[in-house]
Formats: sequence, C-alpha cells, structure tokens
Amino acid sequence: MQRVFKGILGVWLVAMVLCLALNSSAVEAQTKVNINEAPIELLQTLPGIGPALAQRIIEYREQTPFEAVEDIKKVSGIGDATFEKMKDYLTVE
Repeated sequence: MQRVFKGILGVWLVAMVLCLALNSSAVEAQTKVNINEAPIELLQTLPGIGPALAQRIIEYREQTPFEAVEDIKKVSGIGDATFEKMKDYLTVE
C-alpha cells in the first residue's frame, strides 16, 4: 500500500512540475521586453542574450535609442538568427 502511495505521489509531483513549467513559459511568452528601458537582468532573459550582449544593448541605447525592434540588429553580435529567436519578445515603447 505504501509503495502504491509513493508511486501516485511521484506521478503527481511530476505533473505539478510540468504544469508550473508550462505556465511560466506562457507568462514569459506574453511579456514583451522594452529594449529601450529594460535592465540588464531582464535583457538576459531574451533568447540568445547573455551578459555581454545585454551590456552591449545598454551601451548602444545610451548613445542611440532604438526606434524599431529591428534596430537591435545594429548591436554588435546580434544578427538575423539571434533576432529571429527573440523578435516576438521585443518592444520599443
């Protein structure tokens, strides 16, 4: 009986983890990042953006604010492939 209970509990825990993972992905997918104002930590949540690229984005926008999301490709190290991965998460408000 105890073995059955542990099995059911294990399945339940796995199901709960999957539900939480799917829900957080859905929330992240709905949130757009304003590349003219986002802090470095938020920029690093974008696909393909690590600490170095996040810092370059900030340095670029301090000199020239982004007018369109496509302008992020002007930042050194962000090409078409990286832009395609993150374009749906960007905004310039």
